[in-house]
Amino acid sequence: MKKLYSSAKALPIMLFFISFSQSSFAQTDISGQVVSEGEPLIGATVVVVGERVGTIADLNGKFTLSVPNIPTQLKVSYTGFTSRIIDVTNSDFLSIELSEGFQLDQVVVTGSRGKARTILGSAVPIDNINAAELRASGQKSVDQMLNYKVPSYNSSNQTVSDATAHFDPSELRNLGPSRTLVLVNGKRKNQSSLVYVNDTPGKGEVGTDMKSIPEEAIERVEVLRDGAAAQYGSDAIAGVINIVLKERTDGEVTAGAGITTAGDGLTYDVGINKGFKIGKKGGYANLTGSYYHQDLTNRAGEPGGDGLFGVIFGDDDILNGTHPWIQENPDLGMTIGQPEYDKYSAMLNLGLPYGNSGEFYTNWGYTYRDGKSFALYRAPYWITDDSGLLTPDGETYNGFQPTFETAINDITFSAGTRNEFAGWNTDFSFTYGQNDVSYLIGNTINVALGANSPTEFDAGAYSFDNQILNLDVNKTFGDLTLSLGTEARQENFGVVAGQEESYVDGGAQSFPGLQPSNELEESRTNIGLYAGLDYDLSESTFLGGAVRFENYSDFGNNLSWKLNGRQFFADQKGAFRASVSTGFRAPSLHQIYLSNVQTLVSGGTVSNQGTFNNVSDVITGLGVPALDAETSFNFTAGVTYRLMDNFSISADYYNIRVDNRVLFTGEIGFDGDTSTVNQVEQILIDNSVTSIKYFVNALDTRTTGFDIVADYKGIDLGKVGLDLLLSVNINETAILNEEITSPGAVGDAGYEIFNRKEQSRITSARPGTKALLGATFNIADFRVGLNNTYFGEVTWQHADDPAKDQTFSAKVITDLILGYDFSEKFGANLVVNNLLNVYPDEIDTKGDFVTDLGGRFLYPWEVNQFGFLGTVVKMNLNYRF
Repeated sequence: MKKLYSSAKALPIMLFFISFSQSSFAQTDISGQVVSEGEPLIGATVVVVGERVGTIADLNGKFTLSVPNIPTQLKVSYTGFTSRIIDVTNSDFLSIELSEGFQLDQVVVTGSRGKARTILGSAVPIDNINAAELRASGQKSVDQMLNYKVPSYNSSNQTVSDATAHFDPSELRNLGPSRTLVLVNGKRKNQSSLVYVNDTPGKGEVGTDMKSIPEEAIERVEVLRDGAAAQYGSDAIAGVINIVLKERTDGEVTAGAGITTAGDGLTYDVGINKGFKIGKKGGYANLTGSYYHQDLTNRAGEPGGDGLFGVIFGDDDILNGTHPWIQENPDLGMTIGQPEYDKYSAMLNLGLPYGNSGEFYTNWGYTYRDGKSFALYRAPYWITDDSGLLTPDGETYNGFQPTFETAINDITFSAGTRNEFAGWNTDFSFTYGQNDVSYLIGNTINVALGANSPTEFDAGAYSFDNQILNLDVNKTFGDLTLSLGTEARQENFGVVAGQEESYVDGGAQSFPGLQPSNELEESRTNIGLYAGLDYDLSESTFLGGAVRFENYSDFGNNLSWKLNGRQFFADQKGAFRASVSTGFRAPSLHQIYLSNVQTLVSGGTVSNQGTFNNVSDVITGLGVPALDAETSFNFTAGVTYRLMDNFSISADYYNIRVDNRVLFTGEIGFDGDTSTVNQVEQILIDNSVTSIKYFVNALDTRTTGFDIVADYKGIDLGKVGLDLLLSVNINETAILNEEITSPGAVGDAGYEIFNRKEQSRITSARPGTKALLGATFNIADFRVGLNNTYFGEVTWQHADDPAKDQTFSAKVITDLILGYDFSEKFGANLVVNNLLNVYPDEIDTKGDFVTDLGGRFLYPWEVNQFGFLGTVVKMNLNYRF
């Protein structure tokens, strides 16, 4: 592992928060107990109405909460019980009884910089998914949990795609990984260090490493399905995902194992979460530790002939499968499936009240993953000799399959203090985040070095980190709440070169290492200022607005705004809601500075392709301008209605235009005219590559769609309780440009920079329709969950021949979850994911050997619905204490 940045530079500010002097302000403690029929409700939520002050009931259902003044009102809620508003007129001990029922008006903090609001009362659509609902998905990573709980969220496993196979691009509303902002406890989570540069969904984008948050630490996830750049800054074009960590003081140990019905992909995991009460004023510390292991899977095709190299070499024996090696290896030696990896995670969430109104808070998180995926097998007719380096003594050379191994570190840290000054609620915080990934290319050689070649190579490393200072304040003046805030952020992106043998003379087979010319350490700063105004004109009518100004050191300024409103009707059982806003996304440092060389299949051959960064002499010499910010215009309108206390429906329309999108060009190579050498071709010759790629602002898109949700809980069927959930996302993205061109010499020479295949990653690589239908039956201590997820069709477009396009048909994935509580403390779950063993349609090459890499791929990977694991059976145990 190469350490690109040291967190030591953040320590002085961390220590400032840890040693923050504790002031004293007048405040009153309220204590009580939350019960139902005499039994304590562990983890019941108690919040001050209209404030961001609250706590969680302990193992005895008891709580202590510091409030600014008395009289006040408390809202007490617990999943599966009807919430209550308690009027508090003195400091006497409170005995609060909750009745079984259902409260759909859950309180959320995302989407408003002022006071928290209920889902029904919000002016924008928000999903609130608690820990139990996440687990009910039957998945083990946060990205896959959301994939099977939120229809507008898409994420799928990738394969044979270098480091992308270890991150899995994920996105909201099919707008790309870069346009979803992720928060942890309301604070910006750092992006990953990786740019997705392979031929997968999300190509050219930078996302957040969703695998870095242990699911055992999560209390709930709030998904804001609306543009929010005016409130939160860059990236919040498609929406915001806020991961809220546990504050509870009970404990739980979980353990599980699973395997596919094909007999591969073994997984096993263990996790512990334990909370502790600190002091007598509601202080808490919640600790999480977890470990997860995943074995590889293999779903390679068995073509019986190599349609890739048979064409490249013009060899009929290779093409038709009569070559002796192919007869012995009909799968061409490939391993195509999920990578193997081990993940270790730790998380701390801590809150310490002080004085009469203050709270110091902090959360620390660290995740380490090491994984292994695979490249194309080097058949002996491709690489004809390994100098005996990979072949055991006495055996005949049989080719080799390189491995792509990663070591990934992710650090999350926030610390701050909340307080109240003269009626102003304040939140001052520091956030640090880091993600780095280092590459080891194994079981391979540098052919040019012959017998002197290593067989594994340190191929270099990438790193990204950010440091953020936030000050947020708000105050309520009667029916009006004013919010103000500022954010100062520094971002750093670094590249470290690999060992010399990994890149000299053509480099290591499968992935030439990062070169000294790629090595860099770049940074930028930005300052943001925002103001928001929420106005409750009446008990039924709410209007809100926000404006945010940002200044970036590298590209300049941006001003974003937002207006939204909500109107209750039918005695506040229903609400109309709408918002209109502008937004922006700053080009990531990765997109500005990334450069490398990769071995890829394109143009009917295997070649080295060069990515040159936006500020290099090569790209600026071609007349390509510096990257600028993307801008967006969002409109959302919808209606939500609660037909009964336990039955609600909602429908929302959205229309999102994004201009000046940063795209990663297709391959730009030789034009076929051998009589002259143009400026681009001279660059190819000088850098020993067959094509170049780069990032450029060149795309305008419009995304429209509908979100529909129907939630019916607690249906009484005698001794059986039934919960039903139907949610649907219908989504379409259109490219608005009549012609996609690049400024400068590339455009002047008539090169196509974004062909039909690249365009399809924007418009049709993800399902246009996705629907979830879930049913949960509760019979005493026994639970049965049946979840059906409909993944609509996706279309892969050929680069230049529409006749070779392929549409992969819609599929339904059924998950079965059986749970039983043996006692109040011990329970077990049997999970069967993809019960009916559904796979995507197989690839139909229609005569194009590149489509499936000569038969190596049986299932699609450039467009993706749900991967191709097949049925997975898991057993999970949990012990609560």
